[in-house]
Amino acid sequence: MKGPLTKSLQRKLKAFSLTEVLVVLVIIGIIILLALPNLMPLITKAKSTEAKGQLQHVYTLQKNQFYERSTYSTDLADIGFEQEKLVSDGGQANYRIEMVHAGTNDFVARATAVVDFNGNGAYNVWEIDQDKNLREVTKD
Repeated sequence: MKGPLTKSLQRKLKAFSLTEVLVVLVIIGIIILLALPNLMPLITKAKSTEAKGQLQHVYTLQKNQFYERSTYSTDLADIGFEQEKLVSDGGQANYRIEMVHAGTNDFVARATAVVDFNGNGAYNVWEIDQDKNLREVTKD
């Protein structure tokens, strides 16, 4: 006599085998490896948006400093800029911001990447000056 428990054990469930799942994962991995080199320039471009935004903020702070004191400051803390904790120190900022030069009539601020985004050994560098000329000094 067959009870309801024996019938449920004899019925086969439709499912994927471990081999089928592994083959799909390998195919997905290969597709990602093929697509990744094409995506690296987009990743670098997206990360450089952080540098541009930070340097434009420094520009605004330096202009305020100039209008109040008729000179630019060499110290970022003097103008009220606070560097966010860097990725290399467990933070989220990908760029170190620094003042390269500041005088009575001009300044240059620099954002240097602390991460090599595409692994080619070059670190992305951006600069801005008193005329708001934003330029990429070193491409990554």
